[in-house]
Amino acid sequence: MKKLICPLVMVLCLGIPAKLFSQQFVANYDESKVPEYTLPDPLVFDDGRKVKTVRAWEKRREEIYKKFEAEVYGVSPEWEGQIIPSELSSSEDALGGKAIRRELKLTLKNGDRSLDMIMLLYLPKSEKPVPLFLGYNFGGNHSVTDEPGILITTSWIRNNAATGITENRATEEGRGKGASSWQAEELIKRGYGLATIYYGDVDPDYDDGFKNGVHGLYKDVPDAGSWGSIAGWAWGLSRAMDYLETLETVDPSKVIVIGHSRLGKTALWAGASDERFAMVISNNSGCGGAALSRRAYGETVGRINTSFPHWFCDNFNKYNENEKMLPVDQHQLLALIAPRPVYVASAADDRWADPRGEFLSCVHASPVYRLFKKEGIPVTEMPGVNSPVSGTIGYHIRSGGHAVTPFDWQQYLDFADKNILHKP
Repeated sequence: MKKLICPLVMVLCLGIPAKLFSQQFVANYDESKVPEYTLPDPLVFDDGRKVKTVRAWEKRREEIYKKFEAEVYGVSPEWEGQIIPSELSSSEDALGGKAIRRELKLTLKNGDRSLDMIMLLYLPKSEKPVPLFLGYNFGGNHSVTDEPGILITTSWIRNNAATGITENRATEEGRGKGASSWQAEELIKRGYGLATIYYGDVDPDYDDGFKNGVHGLYKDVPDAGSWGSIAGWAWGLSRAMDYLETLETVDPSKVIVIGHSRLGKTALWAGASDERFAMVISNNSGCGGAALSRRAYGETVGRINTSFPHWFCDNFNKYNENEKMLPVDQHQLLALIAPRPVYVASAADDRWADPRGEFLSCVHASPVYRLFKKEGIPVTEMPGVNSPVSGTIGYHIRSGGHAVTPFDWQQYLDFADKNILHKP
């Protein structure tokens, strides 16, 4: 598979002057320089017919979904293999006696090929099945809380001096370093479970021509429309859901998929692809996630494809600095989740992810929610910082930068209480 070369390699190895390169990729943070654009209408078929009923929307939804598959994320294969669970560790008195903890190895077996992904599962002590948040973590399961019993991941992991990661291997130094991003004790207190998997178990986050991770479970030679890593990670969330459906302790009708940054993009595509997810949360997902591509603000399609050529299908390269030719835009991705609740969060200092573009996606997805007699987002003007708004679509922009914070979690839990927890 032909791949673009990362920016640093282009500068150092191809002899492109650094000054010229930096000029080519200068991000726009000026609203007056956002190009004029017209968004594709989610409620108008390609042949010009208008969608007026939910039944018609189902056909239009398929039309939109296939475009995202073919031109953005890539087509993922159907799963016909086995999932073999085995318990690695457990505790009946986790988090100071408040929770039950399990570590499960889920072996995905497809013919003579297999892949192991390790799920860390926290559940409140409840006599009935509980709602649950499902999402990938960046640092390994051992980074989610500081509990000593959780195994350190042995999968490839991106180097990070702050958490003691060198030679792409995690160490004890990373234990609990991501705890603030997960708020496990608060989730348990509020009656929710948490299931998380290190995303590198499913597909290592580097470009190798799609030979490792979940792509390695299949013998097919990838083409320009084949699944990229984001689609692979989303596919892995569906396999995690397959397993969660087998547990008597989890309510499978109340599983909420959540993700931050590239994994926010993943959560949105997972929610669009798998309607078993009851609610979807995108935290700072930006380009290729919740932000409108046509705004070309902050990170652009060309920049993301150059920096991370393995995230999307190769067809997405056709729209590098050519967003106006995209047959879809990200408000339609949110619309594919309708009528299920979706929450989009931005950060004021995270201009790279285009907070206004994320908000506008919520606005322009709302007509599809209204078709279902749902509110969508209740405002058309962007709210102030730290002032959440919500209908069936929720949104906030908080102070600070690119991260998941306790403030974010407070909004997600309140939104889930309203839309998931108290539903029969």
